[in-house]
Amino acid sequence: MKQHLATAAIALVGGFAGAAIWSFTGLGHSQTRDYLVSNPGILPEMADAWQAEQSREQLAQVADEVRKPFPGAVLGNPNGTRTLVKFTDYACGYCRISVADVDRLIQENPDVRVVIREFPIFQGSDVPARMALAAAKQGKYKAFHHAMFELGSPTAENVMLAAQQAGLDLDAAREYGASEEVTAELARNQELARSLGFTGTPSWVAGDKVMEGAIGFDRLEAALGS
Repeated sequence: MKQHLATAAIALVGGFAGAAIWSFTGLGHSQTRDYLVSNPGILPEMADAWQAEQSREQLAQVADEVRKPFPGAVLGNPNGTRTLVKFTDYACGYCRISVADVDRLIQENPDVRVVIREFPIFQGSDVPARMALAAAKQGKYKAFHHAMFELGSPTAENVMLAAQQAGLDLDAAREYGASEEVTAELARNQELARSLGFTGTPSWVAGDKVMEGAIGFDRLEAALGS
């Protein structure tokens, strides 16, 4: 079993880092394999580097579309020159935790634009996602976004309460939330997430970096750079 795992690990990174080892050390394939087996600690680092390179290549293909917000679904400075993209779900506890990090990032960096992509992956979370896009249509996205997370569980009652707190025209919001335009946006976000390899929320794009999870304020700020 260990032999198979080692072989699989080497095969995974061989195309990316193995060639570099061959180039810099002059070792043959067999010697390179023996070197990696004898130094297994290098494998996670090599795999991470390989994955990061793959993510950059995937992002390059969809970068413009990912960073182009659904009209109104933006936090911070809409004309900011540094863009953070967050794929989020109102039923996601880690997304809720990360709200404070995003708010702090915006407060401390007035040049930051945060593009929110509604990415409902939990059962029933498409309901608040649709209402959020309706709020964006009415120019009240920030208010709904924060109210929804503050209320906790995205029950039908909480969705309506958040909509009321945000001051939405409820009839217009319900109608627009059920529209083909909103359905198309949610499908687009699903496809973008798939193309970037995202499997959960929150997920992020900052510069040429693609990240997943509640990674914290420091990593978000560092990823955006200066």
